[in-house]
Amino acid sequence: FDLDEALAKYPTRYEESMNTVLVQEMERFNKLTSTIRNSLKNLLKAIKGLVVMSSDLEDVGRNLAVGKLPETWAKRSYPSLKPLGSYVNDLLARLLMLQTWFEQGKPSLFWISGFYFTQAFLTAAKQNYARKFKIPIDLLDFDYEVMRQTPTSAPEDGVYVNGLFIDGARWDAHAHALGESLPKVLFDTCPVLWIKPAKKADISPGQSYVCPVYKTSVRRGALSTTGHSTNYVLPVLLPSHRPQDYWIRRGVALLCALDD
Repeated sequence: FDLDEALAKYPTRYEESMNTVLVQEMERFNKLTSTIRNSLKNLLKAIKGLVVMSSDLEDVGRNLAVGKLPETWAKRSYPSLKPLGSYVNDLLARLLMLQTWFEQGKPSLFWISGFYFTQAFLTAAKQNYARKFKIPIDLLDFDYEVMRQTPTSAPEDGVYVNGLFIDGARWDAHAHALGESLPKVLFDTCPVLWIKPAKKADISPGQSYVCPVYKTSVRRGALSTTGHSTNYVLPVLLPSHRPQDYWIRRGVALLCALDD
């Protein structure tokens, strides 16, 4: 991605924090794709005997042969448990999402799983609301609404997101609430979520399950330098006709990406 061109088209603006998210995401993916490209070029040179075959290049070659993600790439990458083929397809889909955003403007529906640093996107959504209504961002939190139909236009406040999977349960469209998993079905696709910033005092959980969102199915991560977890994203309130303990015992969670 050309960052100068992106900055010119999407400059840093007080009322639109998503511009900054787009440019920062492009920068992160540029570093990742550069690492992948350079390691593959050097591996070819090493095979031809033009450069020394280092331990890192040997690791890349070995992992490519068995279809695993090389450690060199994983260090620069977003969390992923996918095999190499699926990882490359996933990476291309993420790059296409950013390219489409750059060319066609901010989307009305965001693929939340496609972000490298998801917390920055969520903070930007909250920041836009805080600046619009002149409310301190510390007083805000997210409220959630599961949409019955896929929206065609962006909401007045907040963001529409998709791309999440329910692990340990399914979405019952008729009851519009969490339901028991169907036999032999491990994961279910979560409908479009409307993430709405609101004052903490105005948010009423009602009869819902506080469902954690993770980037991968490992469900554990380390604290990064930003203070955020490398795997845990945020809690989402999903409508439920059963008590919280029922779903907690089943280990119900939302995942951004599956392992296949």
